[in-house]
Amino acid sequence: MKANLLLAASLLTGAVGAAPIDIQLWRHETGDSDMRASAAAEARFNSRQSRYRVLTETLPQGSYQQSVIAAAMTKKLPCVLDLDQPSVPNFAWAGHIQPLEGALRPAGAEALIPGGRSTFKGKLYAVGQFDAALALFARKSLLAKHGVRLATMAHPYTAAEFRDILRDLKRAGFSYPLDLNAQWTGEWVSYAFSPWLQSAGADLIDRKTFTQVDGLLNGDAALGVVDFYRSLFTERLVARRPVDDQSFPRGRAAFHYTGSWAAKDYLMRLGDDLVVMPPPAFGPQPRIGAGSWQWAVSSSCPHPEGARLFLEHLTSAAEIAAFSEATGLMPTSEAAANATTLYRPGAFGRDLFEFARAYGVLRPETPAYPMLSSSFERALKEVREGGDAAEALDRAVEAIQQDLRRNHNYGF
Repeated sequence: MKANLLLAASLLTGAVGAAPIDIQLWRHETGDSDMRASAAAEARFNSRQSRYRVLTETLPQGSYQQSVIAAAMTKKLPCVLDLDQPSVPNFAWAGHIQPLEGALRPAGAEALIPGGRSTFKGKLYAVGQFDAALALFARKSLLAKHGVRLATMAHPYTAAEFRDILRDLKRAGFSYPLDLNAQWTGEWVSYAFSPWLQSAGADLIDRKTFTQVDGLLNGDAALGVVDFYRSLFTERLVARRPVDDQSFPRGRAAFHYTGSWAAKDYLMRLGDDLVVMPPPAFGPQPRIGAGSWQWAVSSSCPHPEGARLFLEHLTSAAEIAAFSEATGLMPTSEAAANATTLYRPGAFGRDLFEFARAYGVLRPETPAYPMLSSSFERALKEVREGGDAAEALDRAVEAIQQDLRRNHNYGF
């Protein structure tokens, strides 16, 4: 009996003193504040429990995607990795990441706003601590001077009303009254302007089947939106090639359609004169893009429970709020927003959080998204340069439908 007790005590002592299990994590390199905030979150997780220890490896942003793909092909991915929301469906379809369902579902995932969750075929695959919100930035004093009403969530501008406002401001002396970040290419185009399609009842693809584009991306509703977009350039309400990115802060533009990432800088420059308003509505209500960098668990992760616990830690209200306070980025839960300086009720950024919660739509959760995005970008570029909207959209539809056929609709 004594020997058995000694053995049990020895085993217990060994278990208590056992080294923690390492959870390997990859993330892409970002700004200093982001990196410090992530390191602090990791340190808190490692100090609050002793069973697991997260070890982070930071990879250069420029080569991150290629590094992740190469590791995925050889089944050498870490347990946890960050992925940009549009790429999550592709990794899920290829089997490189596993669904966060059942025993892997992080507690509290339901509390995240749309931009804090990525799904594929109805299953959750990634969760995020931060998102961004698109908005119209303006000066209250300037709008009052020109008799322009402030748009609100209850009464946003309609597309037609907004264009009339821009026309009036142009007649009042603004060379280009609206800044659309027209100098930006790549993902900005789909992120910024495909929500206009969704507001109008169109989209990049039919989200019920994820197999049909014809009649939707080139239908009447989409054509109306793209014609509106073209008119902004043909009427010189927006510069085709902006000379710099200072049109709004220097007062050359009355409105800036951009993301919440600009809020902190503009608030420092303009103070109480700054206002953020919903984007124009092309249908019953505005829509904005949702989804940023999020955390996923690889299919080859040998310690999924540890990965789940870390994701639960990162997406807790306290950790989301801490990350937001350190970076200024918009939190992905109401409880977290309520605990921040910038996004709590009554604070300047609260409207941005409400826009994200009410209007946010993830980019289509299909592995076909890269083709959807690049085809839509090409179509808008053609239109911006004076091309025919219907022809440009038809070409985009044909390219996307060919890609879907080649890839057997990516399993849909």
